[in-house]
This record gives sequence, structure tokens and C-alpha cells, in this order.
Amino acid sequence: MKSTTYKTSNTNSDSSRRTQKMEAFGRLLDIMDELREKCPWDRKQTFESLSSLTVEETYELIDAIESHNMQDVKEELGDLMLHMVFYAKLGDEKKAFDAADVLNSVSEKLIRRHPHIYGDTQVNGEEDVKRNWEKIKMAEGKGRKSVLSGVPNALPSIIKAQRMQEKAAQVGFEWDDVADVWAKVEEELGEFKEVAERNDSQDKITEEFGDLIFSLVNYARHLNIDSNRALDLTNRKFKRRFEYIEAHATKSLSDMTLAEMDALWDEAKTTE
Repeated sequence: MKSTTYKTSNTNSDSSRRTQKMEAFGRLLDIMDELREKCPWDRKQTFESLSSLTVEETYELIDAIESHNMQDVKEELGDLMLHMVFYAKLGDEKKAFDAADVLNSVSEKLIRRHPHIYGDTQVNGEEDVKRNWEKIKMAEGKGRKSVLSGVPNALPSIIKAQRMQEKAAQVGFEWDDVADVWAKVEEELGEFKEVAERNDSQDKITEEFGDLIFSLVNYARHLNIDSNRALDLTNRKFKRRFEYIEAHATKSLSDMTLAEMDALWDEAKTTE
């Protein structure tokens, strides 16, 4: 009896919360309509004017996630969701699509690309799911002729490198042995060192450095390391330690020796 009562109560609670979620989304749609009609700034916005702001909001969300502050994550998710609703409103005004079209489109895509859930396809783990996803995506067409065509050109370079490598790997363009991947890193390091030491053209040195970074991203991927996140963590660490030097310096940094700054750097490390 307790079990049945609990399940009924829980179901009612879930249903009530679902209703609240739908009402909250409808409220945001209503506010967007009103802002677009009455606010001079909102009336002025276009797809193009919003795009750079959307990138900024995305990075603010990433910062919040990295800080593990759920209150900030909630707020930044709201800001990003506002942008999605804004784009849907702009589409509606152009008679191209509205919020319902957007949501139905992504729902249909998810069903189509998860045949192991919504069909009879059998999978043996995450890698099978990813391979099926890419095959279905290619079969959908949209004028794409390359596995890599779905990687946006505007992605930051390190993220783009990792995504291209992942996509190529899903169709079999991949080393089986991680030792071969590391050998490629050493090869690229040697080539970069060679052109740098002989003071080759700046373009050639830059090209070889890019090859080295690409090979390092590939090796990191084989170790299940997100290269962009790894570099971001190092950037944060450098910022934290350098700010410690600034806060504890007894004179202007320009008047300090490298040894003096190094000593404060080591102090910063011990505080961590």
C-alpha cells in the first residue's frame, strides 16, 4: 500500500512539475513577443547582431560549469535559452520557422539518430552509437559530401581539431595503437625543431607548429583528454599563480628579477 501511494504521489508531482516547465517556457515566449514589440534594443536585433553575443553567453556558461557554481549555471543557461527563443522569434517573423518547428525538428532528429532506442538497431556501446550517428547524418544529405563538413569553421582551432579527428575516427581513419600516435607527436616535434633551429620562413615554422599541436590533440584524444579543457585549466592555473605574484610582490614587477618572481610562483604552488 505504501509503495502504491508513493508511486501515485510521485507521478502526480512529476506531472505537476512538467506543467510548470511548460508554463515557464510559454512565459518566456510571451515575454520575448512583448520585448520584440516594445523594446527599442530588442526590436533592432537580427540573426547577425545576436550571433557574437550568443558565443559570449556560451563561454559564460562554460565558465560557470568550470566553477561548479550551480546558481551561476542556472542563470547562464537562462541567458542562453533566451537567445534560442530570440532566434526562433526572428525565424517566425520571417515566416521561416517558429519555436515549435525548432523543437519538433530536433526531436525528430534525435529519434532518427537513435535507432537503437526507437528502432531495431543493436549496439555494443558508445562507439557503435557514435558511428551510427555519423552514418545517419551523412545519409540525411543536406548537400554535405564530407564527413568533416559538419564541423563549423567558426569553432576555436583546438576544438575544431579534436572534432575533425573524432569524426574521421568514426569512419575508420584512426591509428589502432596509441604508441603510433605518440610516435607521430615525436615526428612532428622533430620537424618543428628542425625548421625553428635553421630559422626557416615564418610561414614554415608556423605550419610545423600547427602540425605539432594537431598531433598533440590527437594523442590527448586517445587518452580521453579534452584538449581545450586541459589548456583552459592550465590558463586558469597560470592566471591564478601570476595574480599571486602581483598580490605578494613588495615592489613593481618590472623591478623584480625573474628569480624573485619565480620564488613567489613557487609559493603560489604550495598554497594550492
